[in-house]
Amino acid sequence: MNKAIFLDRDGVLNHEIYDYICKVEDFKILDYQIPVLKKLFDEGYLLVVITNQGGIALKRYSEDELAIMHEMLRMAFKKKGAEIAAFYYCPHHPSVGGECKCRKPAPGMILDALDMFDIDPALSVMIGDKPRDVEAANAAGVKGILIAPDEQISYEKIKAVLAN
Repeated sequence: MNKAIFLDRDGVLNHEIYDYICKVEDFKILDYQIPVLKKLFDEGYLLVVITNQGGIALKRYSEDELAIMHEMLRMAFKKKGAEIAAFYYCPHHPSVGGECKCRKPAPGMILDALDMFDIDPALSVMIGDKPRDVEAANAAGVKGILIAPDEQISYEKIKAVLAN
């Protein structure tokens, strides 16, 4: 079985603007996160992005614009020698069509990734900047780590959580 670091996007991998990031020019990658995640990648962890993108349902931006932002992230990691295995995103919003199984705090996206990549949840963590990220992780059997928006990810904290 594989092990993974699941990552929320906004506020963890890119700057949190406290609104939907609708334009590519507003998408600012937090480059200081990459070295820590590269170290974990080098230790055999898959890096998997798990993100709510309700702005798609609200028609604030398109899936094509989202794909460009995700490609920017993928390339930033690749330049530093790490790879993001997959991007899972929920395009739904509760005000448009009701509830779904993928929007965090529901665990749908994490469960899909666990299945797709044969990931052992006990060997994996989810890092997010909102309580719903931790709730989704816990519902999927994955340990969650809550950080402040734009806070640097701590390698030591991840390893401590994985050891327990």
